[in-house]
Formats: sequence, C-alpha cells, structure tokens
Amino acid sequence: MNYRQIGNTDLKVSELSFGTWAIGGSWGTTDDRESLKALDVAMDNGVNFFDTADVYGEGHSEELLAKATKGKHDEIHIATKFARAGDINDPAAYSLENVTKYCEASLRRLERESIDLFQIHCPPLEILKRGEVFEALDRLKEQGKIRYYGVSVETVEEGLFSMEQPNVSALQVIFNIFRQKPAFDLFPQAQEKGVGILARVPLASGLLTGKFQKDAAFEADDHRNFNRDGAAFNVGETFAGLEFNRGVELSRELAWIAEGRGNMTRAALRWVLEHDAVSSVIPGFKTVAQVKDNLAALEAPAFSREEMQRLEQFYQEKVHAEIRGAY
Repeated sequence: MNYRQIGNTDLKVSELSFGTWAIGGSWGTTDDRESLKALDVAMDNGVNFFDTADVYGEGHSEELLAKATKGKHDEIHIATKFARAGDINDPAAYSLENVTKYCEASLRRLERESIDLFQIHCPPLEILKRGEVFEALDRLKEQGKIRYYGVSVETVEEGLFSMEQPNVSALQVIFNIFRQKPAFDLFPQAQEKGVGILARVPLASGLLTGKFQKDAAFEADDHRNFNRDGAAFNVGETFAGLEFNRGVELSRELAWIAEGRGNMTRAALRWVLEHDAVSSVIPGFKTVAQVKDNLAALEAPAFSREEMQRLEQFYQEKVHAEIRGAY
C-alpha cells in the first residue's frame, strides 16, 4: 500500500481507501457480517482511511465503522459528513448549535473523541458564501471535536470557492474517466493551495466496471433505481450524471483499458490514481470480493501518456456534453 498526505494536514492515508455509502444503505441489500469482514480485509491490506456520512443508512455505516475500528483509533482515520440529515437549503441548519449537534451525534456513533476530517455534505453554493458554517467548524476544531474539515462538492465552482476559505483542508469531488473536469479546472489550484482531494464515485456507480447490460435492474431501495434521473438528489451522484443506457454504451468503448490490467474496475481506479492531486480514491463496496478486486488496482500497470491523452480526448469528444446537472 502506498500512502499520500491529505493536503497540508498530517493525515497520511492509503491512496486507495473506501467509502461506506453502500454498506449503510441506498445500494440494495446489504449484510452487516459481510460488511464487517470486508472492512477487516481492507485494513489487513493496509487501508487506514474510510469515508462515511451521517445519512448513510441513517448513521448505520458510522456504527459499522465503530465496530470495525474499535481499538484502532490512532491508526485508522475516518472522515464523515454532515448537513443532509436536515434541510440543506436552510441557513439555520449550519449554525454553530446545529453543526455541533451533527458532530456530537457522529462522534457517538463512531465511538470516538474526535473526527479526523469533518465534511460539509454537498451544500448549496449560497450557503457556503454566507460563511457561518466555516465559523462553526473553526469553533469545533478549537474545541478538539474535529481535527480538520473539508467540503464535499458537486461542482467545480463550489470547490474553487471552498478553497478560498483558509482552513478548508480537503475537497471531496466526483472524479472518474467519465467526469474529468476537476483535473483541468480544480486540481492545479488544490495542489497550489495545499488542499487534499478525495475522489468519490470513481467507478461511476458501477458503469466503469463494464459489467452492466442495458436491461440491468436494480432493487427498489438502490439509488441506481430511484435516482437514475435525479429524482431524489443530484443526478451526478448516480452513474456520474450519464443516462444509464448511454453510459453502458460509452463503457463498452472503454473496454480496452482492461488489457493487461485484469479488468475495467482495476483499470478505472488505476486511472484516478495517476493524478498526483488525488490524496485518496474512495470506491464503495458491499462484499469481501469487491474489496479485494478494488485493492488489485494497486498492482495494475500505469497508463502511458498516450493512453491518458486518448482517454482525455474520449471524454472531451464523447462524454462531456452527455453529463446531466451542474458540475
């Protein structure tokens, strides 16, 4: 396992880590026993960082992390997110009182005294511009309830604004072969300012595994069913904003990336890791097998300059105009 620093913080994390949305909820059927086994396998293989949120299974993923990391608080870092349990458009939700409540509730579920990285969960730009939430986070940092804070954003514009705030240590962004815009518009400034990048949705909700057919069906409680067109939340969080059938077609055109790299999953994760600005890529998982397959990306051969250019051209010519929603 290789480790990278999150911006200017003292958090040195595994370059391939894991997000826990899928084991919390909204990704179909889960098995807590399998989830805990998978978390153990990840840690046994050097993963020392996990990303979660208070709304993943209404706190369930935080509780699973508490069980999995018990007695390992000094060696396993956790990032969690807040705000979406309430009205994300209400300025009152970001007051010191409410942000403190969110923080203390996550601390209880995580069974920790401090949160390594506390992130605002995809807030509207208007809320960020008000500034109160950053003042609240500064206070929590002074109190020792959080070590660092960051922002999970939907758009490059939100990311650029967030980086202007002096104590923002990290940005979490959607970044994958289908969503390359941050590499051009955001990453250079993040590196210049010493802000870490966490790459979420790296497999485009599974499209970049190359396993889906156009007639694929998803369970009723899987966001790939109920949010495929943005009915529940930002459409970019599901299939990277691509219409599903079009995404399947585009994924077929990328089958070549798997050559010599095992499969498309490993190749797609390897591509994200080619970007130096990325502190960690955080794919999701539900099984031990998925954890092992994702970890195998670390052994996949790097992409050549010509291959990287080919993928950038593919994005510019065939994908960029197909993405739905602001990003």
